[in-house]
Amino acid sequence: MNLIDEIIARAKADKQRIVLPEGTEERTLTAADRLIGDGVAEIILLGNPEEINSLSGQLGLKNISQATIINPVTDVKKQAYIDLLLELRRSKGLTPEKAAQLVEDPLYYACLMIKAGDADGEIAGAQNTTGNVLRPALQIIKTAPGISCVSGAFLMFTNNQSFGKDGVLLFADCAVIPDPSASELAQIAVVTAQLARSLLAVEPHVAMLSFSTKGSASHEKIDKITEATKIAKEMAPDLLIDGELQADAALIEKVAVQKAKGSPVAGKANVLVFPSVESGNIAYKLVQRIAGIEAIGPILQGMAAPVNDLSRGCSVDDIYTMVAIAANQSIALKK
Repeated sequence: MNLIDEIIARAKADKQRIVLPEGTEERTLTAADRLIGDGVAEIILLGNPEEINSLSGQLGLKNISQATIINPVTDVKKQAYIDLLLELRRSKGLTPEKAAQLVEDPLYYACLMIKAGDADGEIAGAQNTTGNVLRPALQIIKTAPGISCVSGAFLMFTNNQSFGKDGVLLFADCAVIPDPSASELAQIAVVTAQLARSLLAVEPHVAMLSFSTKGSASHEKIDKITEATKIAKEMAPDLLIDGELQADAALIEKVAVQKAKGSPVAGKANVLVFPSVESGNIAYKLVQRIAGIEAIGPILQGMAAPVNDLSRGCSVDDIYTMVAIAANQSIALKK
């Protein structure tokens, strides 16, 4: 069983309620039909029921009748969600009129469902920009306790079984924070380690990457990495984490013996934390395009509940997989 099959199996064993705000989007609806048929999650679709059922018929889908279909404009819980949004945002100047308007937006409605305990996670982005997906999530669901930033990790499926878990590594942050502070880097390390436990089912070995290994160079950027490593150890004392490490020292045991002898992580890293989103984004795209390594993500982390953003060029398979991933994130958060 490969990793994605494992993730899907765990989702099936403990079904989570995943809301899809883009319920009238063709790929989303097709993925929802497959997810329901395979028993991966309890699916909630937002949108006009007549439109959803009409499109479902046109596409020849058989399982959409088993989804919970909610129209944010007419739902019986609309007023309760308006009240909840006002409670959360009144101090920011939100008026009842504006709250009533926002609640009819499926992206806001999905987040309010999660906040109210009526759903466990959300997947969106097939039609909407990252900013539109994240804005209500940050306003309503907010970040997890002890975490002040949201970051994005990628599952990297290498062709070398000696890396990570059977060739799978986690890269972070490759999507969100352009120039993280030492504190933010530490938080990224901790939440990516949590993701490794929930998705890879392994003990994370976290490498804080740099262009230096254990003092081989001197620069303020290296100082930030060592400070981030120290903070992460204080946040999670049992976490296996080390830095600063160059990528080869983090991944290759022979190099690790030469450059970082005695390190609990060097040569065995399965989580790579990059010093900036610039370096992380460049790294994952290079290995994806040049080495043909499959990249799945970004998986958003640091939220109090799973909210994952899709590329607008996503496939049905992408949506299916991200729902299963969100289900695993939800299961882990509940534990």
